[in-house]
Amino acid sequence: MSKSVRFHQVGGPEVLKIETVPIPVPGAGEVRIKTRAIGLNRAEVMYRSGAYVSAPVFPAQLGYEAAGIVDAVGDGVDGFAVGDAVSVIPAFSFADYGMYGEDVVAPARAVVKHPPSLSWEMAAAVWMPFATVWGALIDIARLTKGDVVVIPAASSSVGLAAIQVARYVDALPVALSRTSSKADELKAAGAAHVIATAEQDVTAELLRITNGKGARVVFDPVGGPAFEQLAQATAVGGIIFIYGALSPDATPLPLMAVLGRHLTIRGYELFEVTSRDDKLGQAKAFVLQGLAAGHFSPRIARTFPFERIVEAHRFLEANAQVGKVVVTV
Repeated sequence: MSKSVRFHQVGGPEVLKIETVPIPVPGAGEVRIKTRAIGLNRAEVMYRSGAYVSAPVFPAQLGYEAAGIVDAVGDGVDGFAVGDAVSVIPAFSFADYGMYGEDVVAPARAVVKHPPSLSWEMAAAVWMPFATVWGALIDIARLTKGDVVVIPAASSSVGLAAIQVARYVDALPVALSRTSSKADELKAAGAAHVIATAEQDVTAELLRITNGKGARVVFDPVGGPAFEQLAQATAVGGIIFIYGALSPDATPLPLMAVLGRHLTIRGYELFEVTSRDDKLGQAKAFVLQGLAAGHFSPRIARTFPFERIVEAHRFLEANAQVGKVVVTV
């Protein structure tokens, strides 16, 4: 038997229960992993609370990222053996797999051997942020030297990964955070500029930084009323990615800015990458290269033991962290 986190109704962190379940058996194309660390994600909070793109079927499992040791391999799996140290890439539905457990099964295509220099905690914090960033900024936007990229919610794990990837290709990352309290940490993380959205005129600051031209790329997980300020400071022919909806308010369409600046507003999600073997392979290669060269390093905000999963979710929802929240098993 093994311990797994499940929930039987949507709601706050308190609906999460640690339950004893049979150790799963890997099927064809699957591997079983004895977990050492689990990375938490905003999508899991939304799924637990009933606000995700898919509704849970109870009893529901959840969890996209984990790192651990392979201890069983299903039929037809090549490239993995018992004893391999691996981490998991979000490339599946919660209806099919969940990583919140002591023993978990994952599709082999979503598993990767990570560099031995990574701790279990860091390995569990890599793939959601860096693969998300690769798909938007590198594969679609072709971010390159000299480009200005605006990164709202920059203290999140994805925001910090975006700063690192921008620096990796010699682009200029501009970090947005609600207040200036995280400015020093964001600059230390590589942000060329930090704008406090509750304290400064975002449009004016971005136009000042870009000498009036605006940013070529905006990578926005927030939406809401502030979206119009971003559009007004996007360069002619620029692209705005919307990959989340952290703001509870409606997102306006700044029609005159879109028309006058010939903007592309692009809805984006990680599964555009991880649902395709070719894109997934390219993302793996890019991220592993950056990790091996020391250019990419996931930031851990705080770790919690498995038994305190409810507290870990509460901390994640408080939005006080800089980096990834990780649970150790």
